[in-house]
Formats: sequence, C-alpha cells, structure tokens
Amino acid sequence: MTVMTHASPLTVEEFEKLAALAAREFETVRLEFINGRIGIKGMTDGNHAEIIRWLQERCMMSGTDLWLYGGGEVGLKVGEVGLKVESYRKGRALPDAVLAPRGTFVGKENWADTADVVMTVEVTSYDADTHRRDREEKPLGYADAGIPYYLLIDRDDCSVTLYGDPVQGIGYRSAEKKPFGAKFSLPEPLGIEIDTEDLKQYVG
Repeated sequence: MTVMTHASPLTVEEFEKLAALAAREFETVRLEFINGRIGIKGMTDGNHAEIIRWLQERCMMSGTDLWLYGGGEVGLKVGEVGLKVESYRKGRALPDAVLAPRGTFVGKENWADTADVVMTVEVTSYDADTHRRDREEKPLGYADAGIPYYLLIDRDDCSVTLYGDPVQGIGYRSAEKKPFGAKFSLPEPLGIEIDTEDLKQYVG
C-alpha cells in the first residue's frame, strides 16, 4: 500500500541512506524505491491489519516451517520486512507481508535478499497510486527478483489474485483471480485452500 511517488535521480545507495534517515526522524514515514521512483508508503488502517492477521492464521494451518511476516500494525513499523527487488536488486520494496521460512530474516539488515522468499503480499489502499504500484510496478519488481508468488488482496474490486511463474523482464506469466467469498488454493509448499468469505467484512 503506497500513497504517493516521486521520480528520483537517486542511486539505490543514496535512497537507502534517505530511507534510514526518514525512519529515524519520522515515526510514520516509510519509503520504497520501485522503478526508479521514491514511494511514500502510507499508514495502514484497522481493516488492513485485520486482513494480514486473517492471512497469517490461514498460513499457519499449513503445518510447514513457513511464516507470514506482516508489516507494521496500523501504521507502525514493527515487524516490517524490506526486500531488494527488480533486476539486479535495484529496487527496494516494503511488502505488506512476506511468506518465508522461519528465521529467514535473522541478522538481516533493512533490505534483505529474496532468495528464500516464497510469496509477497500486498493489500490495496484507497488512493490514486494503488493501481500503478500494487497492480503494475510491484508485480514486475517481485517477478524480476524471482519471488515465486505474489498475492494481491484488492479491496477496490473485492478480489484476490495469485500471480505465479515469474520471468525476469516479463513479470508473472500466470494470474488466478477470485472474488471475495470464493475459495482459492495457495500452492505448495503451503498447499492449502482458503475460503475468502471473511474478507468481505474488511472492505471500506
């Protein structure tokens, strides 16, 4: 979820310094760097936090060693995971949640490599920037980084879309979209079916 972006002449290294400074100086400012643009990731709302909690519970049902690392709870930065994305790791993204084996981020710094990441998750916000960032730029960035799956929970059209089969420079070659209320499957290594009926109460 991102609320605004600005074209930037910054290098990745300069961006990282700026992001670290912003995180120290401003409690609710979280910066991303996708497609050469700086994005200011907005504060989440209560429904957004509940969606992440809902998904965490269902991922735990898989009985694997995978954990869904959630982003900040209602705008806080607690538990947030930053990833190096895009070709040659030139982007820096703050997914709303990251599915990875337990312990993946132990000892990692602000921006982690994606080698062990199984899936990223974004929950849309209600702002003008959502379409470009969550539906266009981030799928390309995550696919370029080789992340096997990207799950988009779209509160605008009440749908969930699971992207898969990433190809660098192309994006994800498969996308399965279901409306809220339908059942859909998260593939191996999770291998579970999820009923999305509960998501209807978190719209708005």
